[in-house]
Order: sequence, then structure tokens, then C-alpha cells
Amino acid sequence: MVEDPADIRGWQRLSGEITTSGRLEEHDVARLAALGVKQVVNLALDSHPDALADEGAKLAAAGIGYTHIPVPFDAPDDTHFAAFSAALEAGPKPVHIHCIMNWRVSAFFYRLNRDVRAMPEAEARALMAQQWEPDRSDSPECAVWARFIAPRAD
Repeated sequence: MVEDPADIRGWQRLSGEITTSGRLEEHDVARLAALGVKQVVNLALDSHPDALADEGAKLAAAGIGYTHIPVPFDAPDDTHFAAFSAALEAGPKPVHIHCIMNWRVSAFFYRLNRDVRAMPEAEARALMAQQWEPDRSDSPECAVWARFIAPRAD
């Protein structure tokens, strides 16, 4: 069995079918393929300096599907969350979801686990906290994310 590439920035295995991380580098494509990953979902912007250029084409060449949902770090919204949820639900597994630091991804999974999968809040938060706790910081960037992960009033 191939071991998880724990040296990928922010690597985290959530289950046998779901892994997450921060940015990917070119040599990581083959590593994901060796793990049997069938789909990659990218929440980062292509314009970020750490983004892997031509990521979709590189993954396709390795036989891995690709979904890009560019989430501006300063403006995540419910349409991004809906696209993420749909990609995760409909796409082939195993799936790898990433951004640049695994911050966007951890916040998206926190909402999904808490609000859709009915995971206890403390358990969902503990998973997110392995990467980031946006609502426990005073930075302006984190305030946007604190609102994004706040429970929704129906």
C-alpha cells in the first residue's frame, strides 16, 4: 500500500475516500495517482503564486479528473459551498480536495460535516482545527471566514 504523502502542505486524510491538502506541486500529481485518487477538487485561484500551473491538464494526463471551484480568499460564499458539496457528492472517489494552505478546504468541510452530515459540532471543529480556526483570530481575512462558517439561520 502506498503511504500518504504527509510532506504535502497541510495534508490530511479524512477517510479512506477523501484526502485534503494545501497547494500541490508538479511531482504530487504522480503521488496522488499512486494513491488511486480519481478526482481532484481545487478551491484555490489559478492566479495565486503557489498555484500549480495547468493543474487540470497535468491531472488529466495522469488519469485524474479535475474540478476547479475558484474561491476568492476574501469572498467565500454559499455558491462556492454548493459547488463544493455537489462536486464532492457527484464526483468519483477517492477524491482529493485542496487549496493553497488547506484553510479554505478545512472551513468548507467544517460546514459540510456540521450542517449536512450532522457530525457533532465539536468533532467537526476538531477536524477543521487541525488546519485552521478562522473564527478564533482577529485578522480581517479571518472575519470573512468566521461569517462563512457561522451556523445558518433557516
